[in-house]
Amino acid sequence: MEAQTMTALLVTLVIYKLLLLGVGAWASSRSTSEIDFFLGGRRLGPWIASLSSAASSSSAWTLLGVSGAAFSWGWSAVWLLPACMFGFALNWFFVAERLRSQSARTGAVTLTEFICGKDRRLRALAAIIILLSLGVYVASQFKAAGVTFSEILGMGDVLAIGVGGGIVLLYTMTGGFWAVSVTDLIQGVVMVIAAVLVPIVALFEIGGFSEMMAGLSNHEELALRDPFGDRVGSAAVGFVLGTLGIGLGYPGQPHVSNRFMAMRNSEDVQKGTWISLIWAILIYTGMLIVGWCSRSLIQEVGNNEAVLLLLTQELFSPVLAGIIVAAVLSAIMSTADSQLLVCASTVSYDLAQSRNRFQDRVTILIIGVVAILAASFVEQTIFDSVLFAWSALGAAFGPLLLVQLWCGPVRSSYALASMASGFSLSLIWFFTPLLKGLIYELVPAFLLALLLAWLGFRQSGRGKKA
Repeated sequence: MEAQTMTALLVTLVIYKLLLLGVGAWASSRSTSEIDFFLGGRRLGPWIASLSSAASSSSAWTLLGVSGAAFSWGWSAVWLLPACMFGFALNWFFVAERLRSQSARTGAVTLTEFICGKDRRLRALAAIIILLSLGVYVASQFKAAGVTFSEILGMGDVLAIGVGGGIVLLYTMTGGFWAVSVTDLIQGVVMVIAAVLVPIVALFEIGGFSEMMAGLSNHEELALRDPFGDRVGSAAVGFVLGTLGIGLGYPGQPHVSNRFMAMRNSEDVQKGTWISLIWAILIYTGMLIVGWCSRSLIQEVGNNEAVLLLLTQELFSPVLAGIIVAAVLSAIMSTADSQLLVCASTVSYDLAQSRNRFQDRVTILIIGVVAILAASFVEQTIFDSVLFAWSALGAAFGPLLLVQLWCGPVRSSYALASMASGFSLSLIWFFTPLLKGLIYELVPAFLLALLLAWLGFRQSGRGKKA
């Protein structure tokens, strides 16, 4: 890379990082209590709540993973759009308002506290699931940072992971939930700018939608031009249902649900719903187009998940390329910071039941350092690593949360069974090649956990009367 290009990229990134650190310093003055540090004092408005939750749920999986999937899968990646839109709608129409109002009434500060109450067995199991799953999730985000710096700046993976992770740790430790939410708002805006700008320029370069469609439809590989990826019969049905099943994981993500718990009122939830849905349409449509256009615009790709970065270098000036790189890092950090905060609340609030903010910050530091070290050993793609953690969390918490919000209390033994079965079945399915080839592990795990949670409601006092 030319020295001028390298300099422009570095200057853009440095300014962006300084902005995030400044937000962290500002937010530290607003974190005067435990509920401030973990929920922003339940004062989040529609823009911060919607964009920060959207950015947190999307991660590097969206910008790097989805564009990479569109590049490698071809037309069959189109199913990712309705899958993710279904998940956003499920969260905002069926979870957000009820979770906000019910958690405010009970005084719950974390999703674990809301789901498990005072039951120590449930809290312990929930903590184990969260720490294991989010550990994989955060490590995959830091790996994405390594991919970004490696492709753009030629920086070594270990150094890139350390720098990116260190910045996230610093502003998360400093400002807590306020810092995480406000920086996620900024990062959500940067992400959507990139998701609109890059595909528009790519389409202009390639000659429009018709040329993009022709490039895929006429491709020599049948799997790329077939909406089912060259699958037929039950394999095609399993692929579509499994891909759409990704949306089932949204309600069970603690780093997203805490934004709903932090919102001010019902009116803000209604506004936030449409802001979030519009954001999602732009982001996912944009990344699919990027991947599809890259088939015609990029000849050699060493890593499919780097197509957005490679396309950026092909189409944009150094300054604009720096903004796109900042968007990718935004996707990484907006998820990693939220997950680190959830891990900290899990350890210090749900397990130790500490009320010491210094201990909260130490917990974030320890978990972050472990994730940075673990990122060096993650061998799977970002796409697969995130889906693994996504399914484990979604199956463990989503069904139980939905039943509690819409039906009522679930008997403790059934809640434990629901959480354990959802988590364990998703793991067993993921690590069994024969099962994994049938359908995405979240679908069967979610359905089993949902059945057990509903039976637990029926066995509770209110369920029997219903």
